Amino acid sequence: MKPPPFEYIAPDTQAEALEAARQAGSDAKFLAGGQSLVPAMNFRITQPALLIDLNRVPDLDYIRRDGGAGVHFGAMTRQRRLELDPIVAAEAPLLAEAVPFIAHPQIRNRGTLGGSLAHADPASELPVIAVALDAQLRVASTEGDRWVPAKEFFQGMFTTTLTPEELLVEVALPALPKRTGSAFMEFSRRRGDYALMGVAVIVRLDEAGACDEARLVFLNAGDGPVDAPQAASMLSGRRIDASSAEAAAAHAAEKEIEPLGNLHASPSYQRHLARVLGRRAILVAAQRAAAAGR
Repeated sequence: MKPPPFEYIAPDTQAEALEAARQAGSDAKFLAGGQSLVPAMNFRITQPALLIDLNRVPDLDYIRRDGGAGVHFGAMTRQRRLELDPIVAAEAPLLAEAVPFIAHPQIRNRGTLGGSLAHADPASELPVIAVALDAQLRVASTEGDRWVPAKEFFQGMFTTTLTPEELLVEVALPALPKRTGSAFMEFSRRRGDYALMGVAVIVRLDEAGACDEARLVFLNAGDGPVDAPQAASMLSGRRIDASSAEAAAAHAAEKEIEPLGNLHASPSYQRHLARVLGRRAILVAAQRAAAAGR
């Protein structure tokens, strides 16, 4: 199928893009990489009257260290750059580990960080990483900017706090504390397919080697990124081993996620995957945290 007729503009500045969105309101859509929006338009799932192409706005494409306080990303930063940039590997290893799981290289060459977050697909890797890392998202409109915590940005399946006139322009990831390790794992039928289940884990150890803080966030386990705080609290104050990792992962799989099931996996199978992947990721994150503390 082909999309219905629409108007197209390619502004040179963020201000021009925001003004166009203000004038068009809910009839407009921003075009970033187009890897999700264009197919949706072709199937007429979404039918914008105006397409605002952001690819000529250079100020939205950057990766910058923040003086030891973390790293900032422009929303138009390509996923392929996230995969290869040494700053990402050093400052946000969980992000660097997860990006290669996104579809295929051809998709990552065009897909953007901001586009994926704004799309809010429950089976997408980047929203889960944003929640796990306590990302702050800067949203702009002609009325000004506001910062939104990632855990509040995602409101449900394909739904965010963005209004029709707002644009996600920046993502800020805080620096990881010392003795912190992370891991990302997912399972799909074929490499590049949507994951049937996935998990991001962060573990911080105290000086004695016990877990001081942990976080587990699952993808394709509900209508958005699914945090599992109860499972994470089960690890706090304990030395992480196979037994504690299994208990926490089992609790998350049975009590804290709500997988919807699909053609390739029943909810019970997704829970099984969450348990297996969760246990493995917890152990890997703990090992990396121990190595980081040496």
